[in-house]
Amino acid sequence: MDAELASLEQKLEQLISHCTAARTENQRLRERVASLENANQELNAKLSQVGSRLEDLLARIPEA
Repeated sequence: MDAELASLEQKLEQLISHCTAARTENQRLRERVASLENANQELNAKLSQVGSRLEDLLARIPEA
């Protein structure tokens, strides 16, 4: 009986350890996703600006 309880206790400790590690990793991944989403928004804004500037430049070119 004691061996079974010791085994169960060990398994429970492993489960808690894995759960803690998973929570830590999930938090790290959430932060990474937020950072990448922010970078993506910045790049999209720059791309939009470049598109507008390109359209302006093309509008200035006289047609032959």
